[in-house]
Amino acid sequence: MTHIHLRKSQKLAEEIDKIFPLSPNVKEAIAKTPRELFVPKGFEPLAYKIDALPIAGKQWISSPLTVAKMTEYLAPIGADRVLEVGCGSGYQAAVLSHLFRGVFTIERIERLVLEAKERFRRLKLENIHVRTDDGQNGWRSYAPFDRILFSATAKEIPQKLFDQLSQDGMLVAPMLMQGEQIICRFTKKGDSIVQEELEECDFVPILDGVEK
Repeated sequence: MTHIHLRKSQKLAEEIDKIFPLSPNVKEAIAKTPRELFVPKGFEPLAYKIDALPIAGKQWISSPLTVAKMTEYLAPIGADRVLEVGCGSGYQAAVLSHLFRGVFTIERIERLVLEAKERFRRLKLENIHVRTDDGQNGWRSYAPFDRILFSATAKEIPQKLFDQLSQDGMLVAPMLMQGEQIICRFTKKGDSIVQEELEECDFVPILDGVEK
């Protein structure tokens, strides 16, 4: 990452912090992640604006403000392993890699997986593990996870994902509720799941299956 990338990323973190106050760790993670490496060619001049941008596969890279909020809602301090459902460009996973020892991210569109892996290699982010699959299956061989993050809107959370969540673990997901998208946080307490509604949002819907 060049000094120019770093300076732009630090400025972006400052701008987000003015709109949505960030904890020092999350702010630093945003500042360390050069967003222009995660946007399609031709969109680099827009990379540090607080807007969502289109990527391949009819998907979107979330606005950096949204990424920062989702990261903050995960309450990453003290957590070790995170599972992300919907890798997309890899930007969210890259931010998480500065906060978690292990980041496990799943993407259903194979082309996006290959592109994200190349970006992680360029940035030497060696604690990110990526696979092509329907993220709603989770990643059982690496479970349990302290945190699970959905980067696409779900109508419901599959029980198998709650099964892969550690005790006192949190799952943050945009949920479709009565025609609106709401970011929800689910906390596993014993045999029950406690749900909080946090704020309205706008994400692409989660889709079933794998696209080669």
